Amino acid sequence: MKILLAVDGSPYTKKMLAYLTTHELFVSTNDYTVFTVQPVLPPRARAAVGKQIVDQYYKDEVEKVLAPVTKFLLRHGIDAKSSWKTGHAGESIAKFAEAENFDLLIMGSHGHGTLVNLVLGSVATEVLAHCKTPVLLVR
Repeated sequence: MKILLAVDGSPYTKKMLAYLTTHELFVSTNDYTVFTVQPVLPPRARAAVGKQIVDQYYKDEVEKVLAPVTKFLLRHGIDAKSSWKTGHAGESIAKFAEAENFDLLIMGSHGHGTLVNLVLGSVATEVLAHCKTPVLLVR
């Protein structure tokens, strides 16, 4: 099975990884890709600091998220590929899952109530609304 793990480095990512590694179904021979999304820096900030600094910033931020996840998965016998994009998280995750033909998307959920989702929005809610790939949310 081709599985996408959407991560952001939060405690909810850690809960999702703990769930994943404690269920034999997921630890078996699956093809994993770890994916994170970085918000796009404002155009004025990008113009002020230049492309090289912006690129290094994105690389550093992505590494802060992906390095611990990759290390954790390797300790549990999962050698995952990794990828990242810049953009809006919910939309980018849904598009990547569909474009790469994943069989399953697993991600953590903050578990806010519906009122908070109406006011603030939610990456998980947006992914569920736009993704045709089956999604497993871990709370």
